[in-house]
Amino acid sequence: MRQFVRELGYRLFQPVDGASLAVFRLLFGAIMVWEVYRHFSNDWIQRYWVEPSFHFTYHWFGWVEPLPGRGMEILFAVLGGLAACIALGLFYRLAAALFFVCFTYVFLLEQARYLNHFYLVCLLSFLLAIVPAHRVWSLDALFSKPRWPEAVPTWALWLLRAQIGLVFFFAGVAKLNGDWLHGEPLRMWLAERTDFPIVGPLFTEDWVPWLFSYGGLLFDLSVIPLLIWPRTRPLAFLAAVGFHMTNQQFFAIGIFPFLALGTALLFFPADWPRFRWLRARLRPPRQPVVAGWPTPPRGWRLRPVQGALLGVLGVYLAVQVLVPLRHLVIPGKGNVSWTEEGHRFSWHMKLRDKDADARFQIVGADGTRSFVDHARFLTSWQYEEMSTRPDMIVQFARHVKEETKPLGTGDLEVHALVGASLNGREKQTLIDPEVDLSEVELQGLLGHADWIVPLRTPLH
Repeated sequence: MRQFVRELGYRLFQPVDGASLAVFRLLFGAIMVWEVYRHFSNDWIQRYWVEPSFHFTYHWFGWVEPLPGRGMEILFAVLGGLAACIALGLFYRLAAALFFVCFTYVFLLEQARYLNHFYLVCLLSFLLAIVPAHRVWSLDALFSKPRWPEAVPTWALWLLRAQIGLVFFFAGVAKLNGDWLHGEPLRMWLAERTDFPIVGPLFTEDWVPWLFSYGGLLFDLSVIPLLIWPRTRPLAFLAAVGFHMTNQQFFAIGIFPFLALGTALLFFPADWPRFRWLRARLRPPRQPVVAGWPTPPRGWRLRPVQGALLGVLGVYLAVQVLVPLRHLVIPGKGNVSWTEEGHRFSWHMKLRDKDADARFQIVGADGTRSFVDHARFLTSWQYEEMSTRPDMIVQFARHVKEETKPLGTGDLEVHALVGASLNGREKQTLIDPEVDLSEVELQGLLGHADWIVPLRTPLH
């Protein structure tokens, strides 16, 4: 075991061509510039962070608030500039670190805007601030004196590969549930897209949802191993192009398909952008290339700094493994798509179609009841997200109580009447209507809410 760790450490610090990382840096920066442009052109900054009077915050981050005035627009302009600097490799380390901080701040502002690919952007920008993706084809490298070597340590490439590999692995594992294996919710979604050119009329055929469901499951679980193996890599990449472009046409998932294809390029040889493989085919080398696991020279040992770096990265990857598995240790272990406990940060992507109606009642000390007009506090898109997520329902109940206290006398309670449907089931009660939600304590990442009514109705 000790010898294996020594050889692994030696391999991870071997230099490889930095061209592949440079291409990913360029693509990531360009995609994020495009995303910033989309926010300005669609007026999303006003809609999501300026117009709402109340924001759903994440556990432990209730202190995060939007910038006043035109601060959010200025912040997004800064994000666009930082993304451009990342793409160009200009002040790269500083730009990547600041982009991570600023984008993560925006991500934490509104829980109703949680998207898996926004969470992925936070993680990738954090990793880009660590890896030396500016050694090749960057302005920093162009103006550096003396000139930098165009090599990067192997761990830099495999760190990004491991991150995207975990995303697809857990996305596939999450699909191993009864609803997905019975073709839901894709059956409902495809039935609404019969107007799709050429193939749309087929979407009502019973076999089509099964094909999409099992095809998606197989893709998520197999694409990374197939990208790693050289013999299957080209076909796996073509499959990734078809898969992600199909998703782009069917679902409103923003930049994720393009970001995912950019990460898929990381699994090709580190020097692929230089097309040396093509030159090698045209003019084969005189001596055969010896491939294999490099053996560390006698007496080689990891330096303390190298060991500390690998230790920190190991802890990071361990967290990325454990967080998506946390639902397994949450008491009750109910259906994650129903309770939402363990759903966020776990790569549960496009697994549920959830529809709900939520009404809130204020109960006075004398037993009088009155319904709350949620439109006074929430925008329509916030209400749609909140009504299906128990922890956000609690946040809103607390806010209602705080806003109502000055207008009443005595103690107030806030109850919720929520009927929800999951993946085509008949509606049932989601929240215990007898519980005063304004006094409920949220338990964070590992807590279980006994006031969530268990899912009882089977799939149609």
